[in-house]
Amino acid sequence: MLSAPNCVKLAEPYTFFVDRSLGGAFVAGALREAGHVVVVHDDEFEPDARDVDWLQAVGQRGWIVLTKDARIRTNALERGALLSANVAAFMLGRGDMKGPQMTATFIAALPRMAKVLRRWDVPIVATVTAVGGVSVLYASGALLQRARLVK
Repeated sequence: MLSAPNCVKLAEPYTFFVDRSLGGAFVAGALREAGHVVVVHDDEFEPDARDVDWLQAVGQRGWIVLTKDARIRTNALERGALLSANVAAFMLGRGDMKGPQMTATFIAALPRMAKVLRRWDVPIVATVTAVGGVSVLYASGALLQRARLVK
């Protein structure tokens, strides 16, 4: 079991960081319209910034990562960077979605994402289903024995 040294809860109101893999318009615009603070990858980092680098910065700032880049979850180096930086990351379970579908998915998932953020300390890794379901894979830096579906 992997645990992070400085597990903490993120303070509300949350700031959502929209990764390049999601584009910059649809998801960010919808979250802003819903009243959330949003930071888009290319507004803060070079387009070719390495994931391990921006993950560290995002974690230091307490932002919540939204992405469809499965490598962040599956690549040991990137997953390690995410966990050591105390990042909360919500990743689409399907990488083939287009802007409007990604937007609808994240908007539907917002209440469940908020429950996850209130329930567990960071780092958190969770997947978001196409209908807005949320399954938590890592919470408080620990790999869960079974993913926990948040309703």
